[in-house]
Amino acid sequence: MFPIALGCMGMSGIYGVADENESIATIHAALDAGVTLLDTGDFYGAGHNEMLIGRALKGRRDEALLSVKFGALRSPDGAWGGFDGRPAAVKNFAAYSLKRLGVEHIDIYRPSRLDPSVPIEDTVGAIADLIRAGYVRHAGLSEVGAETIRRAHAVSPICDLQIEYAVISRGPEARIFPVLEELGIGVTAYGVLSRGLLSGSKPAATGDFRAHLPRFSGENAGQNEKVADELKQLAAEKGVTPVQLAIAWVLAKGRRIVPVIGARTRAQLLESLAAVRVKLSADELARIEERVTPAAVAGTRYDERQMKMLDSERP
Repeated sequence: MFPIALGCMGMSGIYGVADENESIATIHAALDAGVTLLDTGDFYGAGHNEMLIGRALKGRRDEALLSVKFGALRSPDGAWGGFDGRPAAVKNFAAYSLKRLGVEHIDIYRPSRLDPSVPIEDTVGAIADLIRAGYVRHAGLSEVGAETIRRAHAVSPICDLQIEYAVISRGPEARIFPVLEELGIGVTAYGVLSRGLLSGSKPAATGDFRAHLPRFSGENAGQNEKVADELKQLAAEKGVTPVQLAIAWVLAKGRRIVPVIGARTRAQLLESLAAVRVKLSADELARIEERVTPAAVAGTRYDERQMKMLDSERP
């Protein structure tokens, strides 16, 4: 599999209005470059993202592996309504995803969060039913902790965990990554640019959800600009961009870790893909980690309510 995956969430309005033609052209450019894994969620744009990918993959389905997250509930005004991991809901979500994507199977199917009211065994058991029926190829997980991973893996083999991981978000290293290594489970790492924080990007467009995130708000934003400046200086010394250095750091952290890049345009895609050619020595990795630290970052990656929903953040 190609060492970088394309995350398509940003193509459906989460950072403001996106150009559909450019989005499709970006997906095509990614496939042309050898990218194999496309990541989406059935709630991205209330189904818009899946339909977009479906159009992009017409005649090219065999070139892509589709990773789909499910379970987040939305209301017509875009508000969040919780999470549903019941077996009947899992199969219902899958039916709609298959239709919107225009495909006969989903390669990796994963709950986007843990439903605290439903045992993970039941949720993953429903995915196992879909695998046996031929609608899904592999089961995945997202943002869950070590105990949940073990319980899920005992029901059906888990191919990978999707979790936020970046030079300033290293939490999974302590307890989660060792379990994944033990069980032979891979990682698709999202947020490798910390939603643009590490590249110096700021919320500007109407509808950009980052305007509501603690790291981009108030005094935190000013403090975090200093963190981005540290990475920018290190990147300049290496002769690469901050985007490329941040992705290269993740690539250097393990063979089982695949960074998911959220490129919305072909220009962003090309910049990100160039990170594959950036090689970091042990000394360079240590220097990056000493100068760009999680402790220097102000604010949590989500707001308080969303942080409480993350099984991966529980002690």
